Amino acid sequence: MRKTAYLFISIILFGACATRKGTISNRQARQNNNRIKEQNSASVAGYVPLTSVQYINRYKAIAIKEMNLYGIPASITIAQGLFESGSGNAELARVANNHFGIKCTYDWKGRSYYRDDDNRNDCFRVYDKAEDSFRDHSLFLKRKNYAHLYDLDITDYKGWAKGLKKAGYATNPDYPSILIGIIEKYHLDQYDAQPEGAAKKQDTVATQAGKDIVAAPTDSTIKTIPPDKLYTVKPGDTLYNISKRFGLTVDDLKAMNNLADNNIKVGQKLVVVKQ
Repeated sequence: MRKTAYLFISIILFGACATRKGTISNRQARQNNNRIKEQNSASVAGYVPLTSVQYINRYKAIAIKEMNLYGIPASITIAQGLFESGSGNAELARVANNHFGIKCTYDWKGRSYYRDDDNRNDCFRVYDKAEDSFRDHSLFLKRKNYAHLYDLDITDYKGWAKGLKKAGYATNPDYPSILIGIIEKYHLDQYDAQPEGAAKKQDTVATQAGKDIVAAPTDSTIKTIPPDKLYTVKPGDTLYNISKRFGLTVDDLKAMNNLADNNIKVGQKLVVVKQ
């Protein structure tokens, strides 16, 4: 009887270990995932997809906070989140709040979500909220094999992108170029080396160093603004190169001019006050 009990316990322990290794059955995976979906029903029901710009605006402040705490460039964190989570719209992000595709490890004690990846029914971590995923991403990159990355300058996003691939974060050979492309497309490097709280919401008037930036102009007030505080958009202009020209950030320009996105048109007048 005692041998039978030991055998039964061994089978249970083996099954638990096997689950962590991704050898769970399809039926068990479905049952587990359905439980996770029910537990997170509030965030799943009525979900409205995010655009990439909306994702950036929603999570950039968290990325800057993590950068200041753990030394990971905010541009890298945001780019990885955008790519790994499909701008927050992928199943793992929506259901499991997992924005970085981090899988279960032997020491993971939290909830799990299963989906096919490198193997059938690979085990992925489940978080209570997106912020927990960002924090776990920071802690994950404090592992020994990523230690060399912290010798790089905080603004060296290209070095970080290449170093992540070299350290084994992703198997995709194009991973570095994908991250670099995302960073440069959305000018995410503007968030690197910024103090916590520097990321501003796009629908507020930015205030910096105690000096207010002129509020967004309207058709009726544009004529009252001095010409030297306005810029007329020319062919080839982007918010990024305009912001650099006047010592601002893209978010400053968007807030000052009440812009919902990065689209501008030739002939448009923008407030470009530099305090």
